[in-house]
Amino acid sequence: MPTLPPFPAVQVSRLPEMHLHAEAIQRLPALIEGFGQHALLITGRHSFVASPHWPALLEALEERGIDWQHARIDGEPSPQRVDALVAEHHHDSVDVVVAIGGGSVLDAGKAVAGLLRPGNSVMDHLEGVGRGLAYQGPAVPMIAVPTTAGTGSEATKNAVLSVQGRDGFKKSFRDAQLVPRIALVDPALLVGCPKPQLAANAMDALTQLLESYVSLNASAFTDALAWAGMEALQQGLWDAWQADDGEFCEGYTRLAYASLSSGITLAQAGLGAVHGLASPLGAFFPMPHGAVCGTLLAEATATNVAALEAQTPDATALIKYAKVGRLLSDDESLEDGPARQALVETLHDWSQRLEMPRLGRFGMTTEDIPRVVANARGGSMQTNPLVLSDEALSALLAARL
Repeated sequence: MPTLPPFPAVQVSRLPEMHLHAEAIQRLPALIEGFGQHALLITGRHSFVASPHWPALLEALEERGIDWQHARIDGEPSPQRVDALVAEHHHDSVDVVVAIGGGSVLDAGKAVAGLLRPGNSVMDHLEGVGRGLAYQGPAVPMIAVPTTAGTGSEATKNAVLSVQGRDGFKKSFRDAQLVPRIALVDPALLVGCPKPQLAANAMDALTQLLESYVSLNASAFTDALAWAGMEALQQGLWDAWQADDGEFCEGYTRLAYASLSSGITLAQAGLGAVHGLASPLGAFFPMPHGAVCGTLLAEATATNVAALEAQTPDATALIKYAKVGRLLSDDESLEDGPARQALVETLHDWSQRLEMPRLGRFGMTTEDIPRVVANARGGSMQTNPLVLSDEALSALLAARL
């Protein structure tokens, strides 16, 4: 019997209990009750509270005798907004935080849940710009209910907070205790999502899946999930994109699965150059995160592939890029080199079809490129398949202005 090579090491950090199916939202009242009788509900400004699901949830909570309070997050959450919510609800004996919304709402929910008990400022723990204090907890249990399919925030320990402007930042409050206890993923909540938002979210999920797949920290565990997520996205994206407003289609379930998978894989394996650049871009300019990912993904992939082919032609990432190229182009006959080219061409085609905006639309100019590159060497860039030079990153950005 032949000797098998050693199986690569796998390490998996904390994950939530996960529920993914249509009408999963109907289970939310019972799940809330499982944590206690006092809930803090955090939502976005409009979409969920304007839907029929909101009054149905409140009626069910009343029937169960559950007290609740409501807070809204408008746009990307700031440290100041998190601190204000913590100060407002610190003495309310909250049993569970329920965050219902897009990635910004879920991130705010994680930060608030983490600080309600200790009551201190999130600036004590915010990476890179905070006071560098270790988080001790304890965190209030949290239920994450995403209403978009993009960030996968329901499966991560990151709470991304932003201060926007020339001297702004986009940094994480990060701890295993912030992982939601439950991720309730109902693809029916995607019905009615505006097409530009659906497109940006899908490209965000695809970026997270592809970057974690080729990450230096990828494992057999994350590879399997990333691959399944990319298969689901490839199968569901265009059905969801073409679906009639107000109608549910199976494509939404596939996108929801891809997004959830991308959250798990990024949390376990890390990301890459797109997210390294997205952090300063989102801080310095009013750029939605998904749109940044969508507009950079093809160019960043081309940059990585060219650099790897020139510097380390036997890199595992090149084999993986070729596999994804055959998947997304739906052509299994391609050899590795043409498959990688097909991947780049397919990503460019998708970004055009989905109308991903160029960076210049948000006020960025060539003069801003050095400042963005200088601030792009954070955590995500550390797991890119190789170190890209400042010149390569500058050319990447210039191509998408």
